[in-house]
Amino acid sequence: MEKSKKAISVLSGGLDSTVATALFAKDYNVHAITFNYGQRSAEMEIKASKAICEKLGMEHTVIELPWLAQLGGSALTSSEEEVPRLEMDELDDKEICDESARKVWVPGRNVVFSSIALSFAEAEGAEKIIVGWDFEEAATFPDNSKEFLDAFNNLLKIGSLDDIQIEAPLIQMDKKEIVKLGDDIGTPLDISYSCYMGDEYHCGVCESCMRRKRAFELTGVEDKTEYKK
Repeated sequence: MEKSKKAISVLSGGLDSTVATALFAKDYNVHAITFNYGQRSAEMEIKASKAICEKLGMEHTVIELPWLAQLGGSALTSSEEEVPRLEMDELDDKEICDESARKVWVPGRNVVFSSIALSFAEAEGAEKIIVGWDFEEAATFPDNSKEFLDAFNNLLKIGSLDDIQIEAPLIQMDKKEIVKLGDDIGTPLDISYSCYMGDEYHCGVCESCMRRKRAFELTGVEDKTEYKK
């Protein structure tokens, strides 16, 4: 059946953006955009995103943003900075997670991504921009929060000629709820990629891997991810 409504998805290939995108792919003609901003995991994120788009029957575009890595300041984009490792029992320690978040923070990333997604939406006549922002990550990443979402949508009302809004369907959910939802709607979770390190197999020790591991364990959904540790 032809889908008359169009949406732009900001797809990293990770759990959150994959589930959010799959939710909308049922009713919308989705064009997913993936950013290569010089992050360690760029190659694997692009590979996963491409596979997800093929699985869900969506258009996919990779956007190069080399200057974002050149700004420096993040372990995600600099080989000179060490990616933090967390233990499972540290994932709910606010002080430890705040420190980890500061080390992997990429300056203005979601502001940049959302603005570029708006350009695509306006140019292609899309009415929605889909993002995977969630409650669990909002605790240490303010650009994943409900406050940020509301503020950006208010900006779009002023700064766009069209009625385009960002949709963050997971904004009130934690990782285990996201995995459960993804499993319920048949999302291809097994081909998503979450690791900060960017190797073929998930490292199993970075914060992103640990949150992925815990989410699958808590839900009882089979985790087909291959971890080094």
